[in-house]
Amino acid sequence: PTFVDKLISTGLGTGLSPFAPGTVGSVLALLIYFIPGFNKLYVMIPSIVIFFVWGTYSADRMERVYGHDPSRVVIDEIVAVWISLLFLPKRLFLAIAAFFIFRILDIIKPFPANYFDRRNGGISIMMDDVVCGVYTNLILLLYLYFGR
Repeated sequence: PTFVDKLISTGLGTGLSPFAPGTVGSVLALLIYFIPGFNKLYVMIPSIVIFFVWGTYSADRMERVYGHDPSRVVIDEIVAVWISLLFLPKRLFLAIAAFFIFRILDIIKPFPANYFDRRNGGISIMMDDVVCGVYTNLILLLYLYFGR
């Protein structure tokens, strides 16, 4: 993998954390989300698409060197956290809830995340977390709609 592959796939190096690299990468995603204006759909959606494509490519290259779904690859968590927050009002409570719900689902791997988790390749590395991000987003949208 090139330097750029490593930089992207490790989430600017957060994936090299000796403790819970996926969680550290998820925290980076939240920090980026709180950059003023990042939560605008015209920023978030292109960012998700670009980093999903780029992440798929770089994760694939990293997997060839470091083995199946290496823990140092956290671009999948970053993209999934952003998906978790799509269409939600920018509130600290919702961001924290998204973070914890996503991390729980990423550990549990509900179907079809578990299907992708068993497969090799960059697309599977990305998709198992994308599924958990979509589930997180749906849970929070349902909470906002019905939970009041």
